[in-house]
Amino acid sequence: MPLTHALNEHAFTQGLTAAQIDILANLATEVSFRENDVILVDGQRSTFFYLVLTGSAVVELRTPVCVIAVQPLGPGNVFGWSALLDRQDTLFQVRAREHTTALRIDGAALKTRCMTDTALGAELLHRILHVVAGRVKATEIRFAEMCGVRV
Repeated sequence: MPLTHALNEHAFTQGLTAAQIDILANLATEVSFRENDVILVDGQRSTFFYLVLTGSAVVELRTPVCVIAVQPLGPGNVFGWSALLDRQDTLFQVRAREHTTALRIDGAALKTRCMTDTALGAELLHRILHVVAGRVKATEIRFAEMCGVRV
């Protein structure tokens, strides 16, 4: 599938202009992961932003004692937003739950492009803030459940 078609169909990028889709397509590479592949390791420097195309992954909070599933991710979801920040470590682990394909975009290249194309930068910032807010909410719900609070 051509990357521009995949980006036009992806929930995160729907509504972007054709020129903005072309910019992202030029920065993207399609990648695949096997079941249980760890895609992002918490605490490591974040370098890539991912748009899930097929399959599923899970955002996990990993401790020395256990791993807690925080949020499932499927087609249309994104992860790796911290790659757009300077010197930011990954906050959560992300693991493939099954064979999964995604578009991978270099965070530094995307950030540079967003700084020169402010319309694209503002649009992606707005969309990524929704992702971050959703991740915070999912974490809050998961912790509440662990504490026996009904949500």
